[in-house]
Amino acid sequence: MYTKQFEIRWSDVDANRHVRNSAYIDYMSHTRMSFFMESGLDLTNLSKQNLGAVAFYEHMYYFREIFPGTPVTVSLQLKGLSEDGRYFEFLHNFYDENGKNYARCEMMGGWIDLKERKLVGLPKEFYDKFNALEKTDDFRILTKENTRKHSQRPKDL
Repeated sequence: MYTKQFEIRWSDVDANRHVRNSAYIDYMSHTRMSFFMESGLDLTNLSKQNLGAVAFYEHMYYFREIFPGTPVTVSLQLKGLSEDGRYFEFLHNFYDENGKNYARCEMMGGWIDLKERKLVGLPKEFYDKFNALEKTDDFRILTKENTRKHSQRPKDL
């Protein structure tokens, strides 16, 4: 399983003296970017293909507080992927040094062509690297309908 360990910084803590919710998002983003870079999906290679990743949603579930002075390990698993790689879904878990789970997050996103500003599939070389990530037990093939499950646009003013 792909993991990344973090030291809790003073700037990661909120007024309640535990890790602020936006720091969880930062840790997950850093973990994903580390995986991308180690897999050759770094900014140089992505820009050659004119690709950018976009987040559709991140659903956080908190189980225990994390405090400064406590290391945290963030895991990354592939929970879903469309057949062309256009859509992806990740599962992140946050663990203490003894393997106890602090929090979990389900994240869904996609790839866009940065000139056209439209969703696109991944080139085969990127898809294969992406698809090699460890999968969750409930891994699924994503379709466009899966990306619309939670979205309800508010009415325009």
